[in-house]
Amino acid sequence: MLVHHVLFWLKPDTTDDQKIAFRASLNSLKGIESVKSINVGTPAPISRPVIDDTYSFSLAITFEDLEGHNVYQVHPLHQAFLNTFRERFEKVIIYDAI
Repeated sequence: MLVHHVLFWLKPDTTDDQKIAFRASLNSLKGIESVKSINVGTPAPISRPVIDDTYSFSLAITFEDLEGHNVYQVHPLHQAFLNTFRERFEKVIIYDAI
């Protein structure tokens, strides 16, 4: 199993409507055949010194293997998401784990 975890910091001028569309587009990624599970969220209301809650959205996707992840990377749904929202990204950090 491979877990692909992406944290997005959106630009401060991102509107509420853009955030709604952003979340919907992230959720559309579950339509990619190699995606086993997907979780889209925002920071939980938990405050501890070790927690970074400065991001806008979190995306966690699981794949059966690296091949499934590679299918996802070039899939038209993923490419459409990137092409539509890349300009909204202020910062992105990705953690991939097996």
